[in-house]
Amino acid sequence: MKLAVAGGTGTVGVHVVEVAREGRHDVVVLSRSAGVDLVSGTGLADAMAGVDAVIDVASTRTMSAKESTAFFSAVTRNLLAAENEAGVRHHVALSIVGIDKAPHAYYAGKVKQESIIRTGTVPWTILRATQFHEFAAQIRERTSFGPVSIIPRMVSQPIAAREVAERLVDLAEKSPAGRVTDLGGPREERMAEMVRQYSRAIDAPGLVLELPIPGTYGRAMRDGTLVTTTDSDHGRQTFDQWLAAGAH
Repeated sequence: MKLAVAGGTGTVGVHVVEVAREGRHDVVVLSRSAGVDLVSGTGLADAMAGVDAVIDVASTRTMSAKESTAFFSAVTRNLLAAENEAGVRHHVALSIVGIDKAPHAYYAGKVKQESIIRTGTVPWTILRATQFHEFAAQIRERTSFGPVSIIPRMVSQPIAAREVAERLVDLAEKSPAGRVTDLGGPREERMAEMVRQYSRAIDAPGLVLELPIPGTYGRAMRDGTLVTTTDSDHGRQTFDQWLAAGAH
């Protein structure tokens, strides 16, 4: 089948493209580097020709609820409009575990994305997953000041981006299923400790401070809102296994 991957050059997108091609699917990457602007919609109409399913893993680097909502609203509406025009039969989107209980900051945009998909006319599947192993490096980069990293107190359940990609491609190969079972990593971790492990792995010594973020958003990070429940599916590769494999 022919699959289009929105955000196919990102953290999980590169794995989605790889997995899909390993499965002998014809893959179209929807990204600026491929001449497609998801926010403006430029290039989408041509890229959708003959596409059977779209896998949307597009993302943006912001913690602003306003910016996140604007991004995901534009991208999702543009994708669905192009899919409608081209006769695409399946829209698969990656979302985040627990966002409906913590619709703040970046998560506000993901909540809006899900809402637009649910009320659209393209048959859909939504997979919610926990943060990827790569999140430790990303949060360290954003919150480091010289040798000091100030990490929010957070319970995480990191999962391999490759495993999320495998699930997304499998879902795209099947009929639209609505919201499917959440997918999380094999065990819970403290984000500060993940950053410490990551820093040691890249030989970047420094002080890691763990501080609680105030408000309902910070509480959701601490209280397990953003990890899976007992009726969820779980990946195989742990964070320390990912580090040992040199994937960072």
